Amino acid sequence: MYSSYSSSSSSPSLSSSSASSAPAHPLAPYGWDDAWAAEFAPYAGRGLVPGRVVRVDRGRCDVVTADGLVRVDTEFVTPHDPLRVVCTGDWAAVDPDGDPRYVRAYLPRRTAFVRSTSSKRSEGQILAANVDHAVIAVSLAAELDLGRIERFLALGWESGAQPLVVLTKADLVPDPATRGHLVQDVRGAAPGVEVLPVSAAAGEGVDVLAAIVTGGTSVLLGQSGAGKSTLANALLGEDVMTVQATRDVDGKGRHTTTTRNLLLLPGGGVLIDTPGLRGVGLWDAGTGVEQVFAEIEELAAGCRFHDCAHTAEPGCAVLDAVETGALHRRRLDSYRKLLRENQYIVAKTDARLRAELRRDWKRKGAEGRAAMEAKRGRLR
Repeated sequence: MYSSYSSSSSSPSLSSSSASSAPAHPLAPYGWDDAWAAEFAPYAGRGLVPGRVVRVDRGRCDVVTADGLVRVDTEFVTPHDPLRVVCTGDWAAVDPDGDPRYVRAYLPRRTAFVRSTSSKRSEGQILAANVDHAVIAVSLAAELDLGRIERFLALGWESGAQPLVVLTKADLVPDPATRGHLVQDVRGAAPGVEVLPVSAAAGEGVDVLAAIVTGGTSVLLGQSGAGKSTLANALLGEDVMTVQATRDVDGKGRHTTTTRNLLLLPGGGVLIDTPGLRGVGLWDAGTGVEQVFAEIEELAAGCRFHDCAHTAEPGCAVLDAVETGALHRRRLDSYRKLLRENQYIVAKTDARLRAELRRDWKRKGAEGRAAMEAKRGRLR
């Protein structure tokens, strides 16, 4: 069921850490620290050893331990809950004396990046675990989709990680004024988030990004064709990830990365590269949505009614801000859309919320019908 194996060139290995800095623990380059050691103490008392999941693919995962890599057949060690399946970035308790070795348990996650699945079932899909930075790659070679960026940011904030937007292929926008306008547009959609234009081809901004992600665990997210693999290679200092050309028509590309791989960064820290995401559905990300639209939440505190929906209510501070130009209408529309979507997702698994939404829809429907009847009466 489990077996040791020799790593390929794209798989991380303990020997790739710097020989000049001998870490206190062999797994320190992979993010092991005193807090994880304290969490692991009960398992250490049972003779188990720690390991980190560095790759998950088709029912199997690779776990790196102090002795090297072991391959684990995940169907025997994961529960049926889709949010508790083994994920790249998880920490595991491994039996060193098993023949072959196997995983006894997984440590509770500090953070988890989760999106909703495309299926009709009410399920979430975990993309990465125990990450410190959620690096969202957005190509400047294609038209900016600010709504999609806001979706990624909502999931990033909800995960517990610090989001970061990287505008890739900056060399394809050579005009400083045009690039500046694009950066400002993204910053307007990402309050409290670093927005960094980067060109992996020209080496622009890569050193700044490397300094930000040094020492922690970062997950690289974005659509196919966003330049994630090229960016990963630039951070790794070698061509580890395969790169494919994007279409000239729309700047989109095919999936280059097909698995989630945890890779050691030469300056310290690790990077989880993920496949391109076509869909970015929210999954119980109410707090993340509020964080992305922090200015609307602040304005809402000044509304006359505490349950103001910011549609047509008198004394609405949010609508007043739209009228004066202090708040862009697109931001409010996007805020409403993501709130509705998140409510719908949560209601699938929350019977009480479903009932509340039904009552709210019925009330609004009755109010709408009454308004139409009153309008017809005035026209007669």
